[in-house]
Amino acid sequence: MTTLPGQLNPTPRLLLGPGPSDAHPRVLSAMATPLLGHLDPQFLQLMTETQQMLRQVYQTTNPLTFPVSATGMAGMETCLVNLVEPGERVLVCAKGYFGGRMIDVAGRAGAEVGVLEVPWGQVFDLDQIRDRIRAFRPRVVGIVHAETSTGAWQPLAELGRICHEHDALLIIDTVTSLGCVEVAIDAWEVDAVYSCSQKGLSCPPGLSPISFSPRAVEKLTSRKSKVQSWYLDLTMVQSYWGSERAYHHTAPITMIYALREGLRLVLEEGLTARWQRHLHNHRALKAGLTALGLHYIAPEGHQLPQLNAVRIPDGVDDLTIRKRLLTEFGIEIGGGLGEFKGKAWRIGLMGHNSRPSCVLQVLAALEHCLNQPGVGVAAAEAVYAQAA
Repeated sequence: MTTLPGQLNPTPRLLLGPGPSDAHPRVLSAMATPLLGHLDPQFLQLMTETQQMLRQVYQTTNPLTFPVSATGMAGMETCLVNLVEPGERVLVCAKGYFGGRMIDVAGRAGAEVGVLEVPWGQVFDLDQIRDRIRAFRPRVVGIVHAETSTGAWQPLAELGRICHEHDALLIIDTVTSLGCVEVAIDAWEVDAVYSCSQKGLSCPPGLSPISFSPRAVEKLTSRKSKVQSWYLDLTMVQSYWGSERAYHHTAPITMIYALREGLRLVLEEGLTARWQRHLHNHRALKAGLTALGLHYIAPEGHQLPQLNAVRIPDGVDDLTIRKRLLTEFGIEIGGGLGEFKGKAWRIGLMGHNSRPSCVLQVLAALEHCLNQPGVGVAAAEAVYAQAA
């Protein structure tokens, strides 16, 4: 007779890697709410409320704004397969692992892909992008706002205008930025954006919030060919999330509950206050990491507050330290990807986990593992004391 597994009871972890982050207790409580049907009038009202709050967090008035029923990578794919037809030119500005993934997805959508690259950890100068757009004449430009693999923070304020001057649509990846730093879709003239639920919004993984501008919707409705993916075809999905509320698929009810509560938390705190909280805790963590001899990959002025990517010191083994953090302290941090595999640590302070207790816990644990007691915590405490 097969023995059943025991009741689910994993060892508690503090998730300070590149995602997922810990869900807020109020989000977990919301997920215990009994299910409704996906076309129940009460649930349809919750969908409307979720969309309204998501527009506020994205700082947009775009009607086509909703969470795709899948994780963040489905958001990337949704944007590309809906806005790209076979043979159209797409320019991807790649500065790390997830820019590379956008190249792959665009190619699978049938695009003629042009690539603009800078070394991993760097950011683009907008003049570089403008020159490449003029030369390549793409229909779509894609770029990552917060590159999770390197901790690099890409300025975007003028890029939408540049794209539109050359008749190109702009797609941006805000998977690691939404809910942590400013994302201003309308002001930046962004045409399509995607994110995820498990980082700055303090929810479990499972949803990918997207938003399409009227310009992007016009491109969608004027397509000459069917969207490559049935499930992600917005010409159909928008009928479920639009005024018709026509059946398309069974929505992940509990995840919508979670996202609704996560968005409520963001707006209760206030966008500016939330961005400042992330920056404040980043400064304290940075002081502690610097005191421990850990140097950031991204250049000064372009370091993400919510994703701190630092080089591993010579003579220190990546896996040994991360294993000790997990087994001895219950803390998860991320290792490097791609070019930085085995050479970097990625420490996330996203959403609910951007708080002093998380900063001090991870610094104290790193001090122990690196045999530098008191160094990092003292530096972080000095930052907090100055702000008190």
